[in-house]
Amino acid sequence: MAKLQRHAPVLLETRSLRARAAWLYYNRGMTQKDIAEHLGVSRSTVIRMLDEARKRAEVQIIINQTPGECTELELMLEERYGLDEAIVVPGEGDALQTARDVGAALGRFLSDVITDGAVVGVGWGRTLNASLQTFCPARREGVQVVSLLGGLVDTTVINPVEYSWRMASLLGGDCLLFLAPLLVDSADTKRRLIEHCGLGQLMDLANNLDIAVVSCGDFVLSGTSLSHNFIADADQKSLLKAGAICDTMCHFLDAEGRTVDHPIHDRVMSVGLDTVARAKHIVLASGGAHRARAIRATMLRTGCHTLVTDEGAARVLLELAG
Repeated sequence: MAKLQRHAPVLLETRSLRARAAWLYYNRGMTQKDIAEHLGVSRSTVIRMLDEARKRAEVQIIINQTPGECTELELMLEERYGLDEAIVVPGEGDALQTARDVGAALGRFLSDVITDGAVVGVGWGRTLNASLQTFCPARREGVQVVSLLGGLVDTTVINPVEYSWRMASLLGGDCLLFLAPLLVDSADTKRRLIEHCGLGQLMDLANNLDIAVVSCGDFVLSGTSLSHNFIADADQKSLLKAGAICDTMCHFLDAEGRTVDHPIHDRVMSVGLDTVARAKHIVLASGGAHRARAIRATMLRTGCHTLVTDEGAARVLLELAG
């Protein structure tokens, strides 16, 4: 019987068809030509579907063997910084590639360590967002995911609120959203929102985290910190003048991990870093040699039990420790 040919483009975008192509290619070892004949599509369509399946993380290729140089860097970081564990991914790409690679390692790590009944506090950033591509945990009982900072109105950028509920959804757990703008107009507005708008329960849970998952950005003139997108130019310049080199959950730190003296901290809707530091286990995920000083500042301020980073940042961190 002749195979029916698929011509409607909508069929080529279905997840089930991509899954069939990926299964036949990776599990059965069939050639792209044979898969095309089996599915009734062209070989070029099979190539596009396999590429799309990779981009959507429907197919994940995991290399379990860590290169020897990275293992050595991990052990040295653990010794120099007193870490429980360091995870170093090979190489160093641009900002987006680094976020993707470090995020992938973070997602696999979190998939293994979150247990039933855990209270997990989460920050935001490109790296944390990228971790969702490899975050495939078993369904857990009684997990609570707590967003540690407010959200953004603009849905086209990475949003702290979105990351929280997506993680909770994958775990099958509850999510407590920090339902407030990330930046408000005054300290009085911040106080009123916390005291009178139902954020008390969230703050109580934030004081008793089992795991805190945070990232950081380098806050310099040409840095990649996401806060550059919404903080006024005048505030950015005065923060830099005050000595800020690091942005961790919109808390701006100097090179030694101290919060710089600036009025913007009175307007940021974010759980304090001193509260984050009380978590039973703190996971910091960030990479890139240019972020090494920011990573070190965050570790000094919060304490850090697990560091997920890349080779470029690891080498500079060891230089800073030396």
